[in-house]
Amino acid sequence: MLAGIVASALLAGLYARGGPAWPLGFVALAPWLCALDASRSVRHALLAAWAMSIAYSAAVFAWFGIAIGGYTQLGSATGLALLLVAAPLFQPQFLAHALVRRLASSRYGRGVGALAGAAAWVATEALVPRLLGDTFGHGLHPSLWMRQAADLGGAAGLTVVLLLTNEALAAAWARRAVGAPAVAPALAIAAVLPLLLAAYGVAALLALPSPTGKPVRVGLVQANLVDYEGLRREHGAGAVVRAVLDLHFAMSHDAVERQHVEAVLWSETVYPTTFGHPKSAAGAEFDAEILAVVDAAKVPFVFGTYDRDADGEYNAAAFVAPGTGLLGFYRKTRVFPLTEYVPAWLDGPWLRRWLPWAGTWQPGSGARIYPLRLADGREVPVLPLICLDDVDTGLAVDGARLGAQVILTLSNDAWFSGSAQGAELHAGVAAFRSVETRLPQLRVTTNGASAVIDAAGSVVAGARIGERSLVVGDVPVRDPPRTLVVAWGDWVGHAGAGFVLLLAGIAALQAWPAWRSGSAPASRRAATAWPVEVAVLEPAARVVAGLLRVGAGAGLLWMTVALLWGDGALQVNTLARIRSFVAFVLVPQAAAWCVLRAYAARASLEPGRLLLRGRGGRRLELPLRDIAAIEPWRLPLPGAGLTLRLQGGGRWRYGLALADPAALARAFSAAGVSVPRVAATSAASVHAQARHEARHGRLNSAWVKFGLYPLVLAIPAFRLHQHIAYGSGFGEYTSHGLLAYGVSFGIWWAAWAIGVVLCAAGLRAVVEIGAVGVALLHPAAAVETRWWLERLALVALYLGLPAVLLLRAVAG
Repeated sequence: MLAGIVASALLAGLYARGGPAWPLGFVALAPWLCALDASRSVRHALLAAWAMSIAYSAAVFAWFGIAIGGYTQLGSATGLALLLVAAPLFQPQFLAHALVRRLASSRYGRGVGALAGAAAWVATEALVPRLLGDTFGHGLHPSLWMRQAADLGGAAGLTVVLLLTNEALAAAWARRAVGAPAVAPALAIAAVLPLLLAAYGVAALLALPSPTGKPVRVGLVQANLVDYEGLRREHGAGAVVRAVLDLHFAMSHDAVERQHVEAVLWSETVYPTTFGHPKSAAGAEFDAEILAVVDAAKVPFVFGTYDRDADGEYNAAAFVAPGTGLLGFYRKTRVFPLTEYVPAWLDGPWLRRWLPWAGTWQPGSGARIYPLRLADGREVPVLPLICLDDVDTGLAVDGARLGAQVILTLSNDAWFSGSAQGAELHAGVAAFRSVETRLPQLRVTTNGASAVIDAAGSVVAGARIGERSLVVGDVPVRDPPRTLVVAWGDWVGHAGAGFVLLLAGIAALQAWPAWRSGSAPASRRAATAWPVEVAVLEPAARVVAGLLRVGAGAGLLWMTVALLWGDGALQVNTLARIRSFVAFVLVPQAAAWCVLRAYAARASLEPGRLLLRGRGGRRLELPLRDIAAIEPWRLPLPGAGLTLRLQGGGRWRYGLALADPAALARAFSAAGVSVPRVAATSAASVHAQARHEARHGRLNSAWVKFGLYPLVLAIPAFRLHQHIAYGSGFGEYTSHGLLAYGVSFGIWWAAWAIGVVLCAAGLRAVVEIGAVGVALLHPAAAVETRWWLERLALVALYLGLPAVLLLRAVAG
């Protein structure tokens, strides 16, 4: 265990240093996971997680402990010791991961345990307040291709991929003694996941729109002035402000006159007093001097300063335009706890006595968009972020939704002066905000690393840490493509929490004896008896029905994509959505059903023959002695089915479509007839049998799932609509009559039914992918796994969907 923890910590430390070490992220945690596998109990697993949190903090965040010691003047050793003591609080995801992984693996198997552990990791990072907003996926920033998938699930999504890759390697190591066949699937997963990331990265880069129109030329002033407090003690506050402004005025003059920039950015708190609200006559003179410089430059300035109101002071960014003056302030939202900000319930003389460095700034109210008014008349909407704001995906997403075209990040990384690694990590984390939103970013800091970052997260112009530099870059301005992160927000952590809760709910239901005994997998039921319902399909009929089913599935996929990422009529026009669903999903599905019904028959066993009775008195007979084998369809279209192979080696011209291809063999056996052998039991037959045996119960009924359930959802939504539009629950009935009221309710019901169908289709895709994987890798567990996947899908549909809607309503 100790060897695994030390090995993972060393690999993680190299990985966090970036550069060419980024591939280590795919292997760094595997030794620790092997140590977890070797733990004898939950207590030992938690002990390993506690030790890993300490080792990881020492290897990756030692610079933070040193910075704490320097800031508090307690010394580097004391600061590092405090960090290591608090490591389980600083990195709690290790504890959550180890606990959930252990419990889920013991109940559901290693594969589900790995997924549950990864889900618990990102859920903890999303729900537990974190000082630096770090996640393991941030280490992939040096890789241009790998980081692009952050526009789907943020950096947390990359963390999930890294964790699962490490899990696959740990699984391969655990199975090494069994032989190559047992190791190969795990190694294949470990190879495929990075390849998928890379492939998506290439595709995403090719899909980025080319820059069009005139770019904005911006100058970033990195003055490399640090330790304001020391300078203030030595020279006085007025002299420090004077020196800071003179240097920034000179560098800004060079940017405007020689580099011809259209806007100038200074770093966080560069003007260390309240701009626009002077506290003294000297402060008023400094304010007037800044305004005069902006007017003379004829370009807008954005710089870090303080703002204040009746509630207190704020760390802020001031927007100043030539000829107009102060346009407004953005107030920093994520103020650093116990240094910049102390909650009112915790503040008091005793705390100030113990923590004399604790600040008094108040947090701002969230993302805001401000205009950057250029001399040529253009007005660019920008999203300002200050220091710790740029580790919050939610702020960047909110700004993108509000219409920002550029991110402006102001930071004061002077407290990283003792360790360049901290400043480099901060810059890498900030770059992910551009990948997630596809917004270019202008990042200016006191002493590095200032940079112009493009929509792919690449630095196109920048300054090194610890140097005085003017960074000039041209930034393309356009409406960015809408990413999944912008559409759904920082969703991966919350989805992980939902997955863990689902597993916990299933475990609770499993422990309920009455429920468990009444819902056992169908493999424990009696064998199928005659007659068996089938559809006797000629080749042409099977092709037609299969194409109709494929067309309906394609229609569902198209509607899902159009609703999630499109901007057309389907998102805003309910009638267009209903018409599209009917035309592209319902009609082909109904046509396929009609084809199957036209060829429906009842199969029965008579002495020496298999008899098929269809509609209109049609009969088909096949002597039992002619049947050599039952072959399940490898391609389950238009559904599961089988072909009968004859003794002469050929196939019977008719295919038999039925829910469970193995039912025919069981029916033969139940009737006491020698069962024809099933030719080479395949993954297709295992999958089909598992699907038939696991999908039972009233909640799986189409009438309940797509009729009654949408009705339950539609009634409160329709009543709310009536109150908003007509003033009462029966307002439309009173105003326009029963027919209009009924038609309106029918439209609402249909719209909700379509939504439920699309959600169920998405869950069905997940269930089928998981079931096929189990049928290929572990056929013996196919039925039991399928049974649990079906139950998880039902819980997600019947409980998860209302929960998501309720959360969105509360958030709104």
